[in-house]
Amino acid sequence: MQTTSHGASHGSLRSYTLGFILSLLLTVIPFGLVMEGLYPVSTTLALIVAAAVLQIVVQMHFFLHLDTSSSQRWNVMVLIYTLIIIAFLVGGSLWIMHNTAIRMMPMPMGS
Repeated sequence: MQTTSHGASHGSLRSYTLGFILSLLLTVIPFGLVMEGLYPVSTTLALIVAAAVLQIVVQMHFFLHLDTSSSQRWNVMVLIYTLIIIAFLVGGSLWIMHNTAIRMMPMPMGS
């Protein structure tokens, strides 16, 4: 890995190629699982989610160069903060929509 005068690291052609091949595999495998239909739906869904999480890790490591090095510490902290904010926004939105749906349900007719 090469480092510039600003401390930012850039990958080599080998690391970019490896990242591309891993990304390609992590895309083709779930596609094949769905097209072949060999496993039950729940197993296929679990494998797709696992491949998606691995895909995120591969993208962050090989292309965004986010790792545990000291030069990337602030970038990782910003990423974690962003993920927390997104979780609050999505979770809050789902909570509001769920409560709204419950409150809009018709009341049963009393006898």
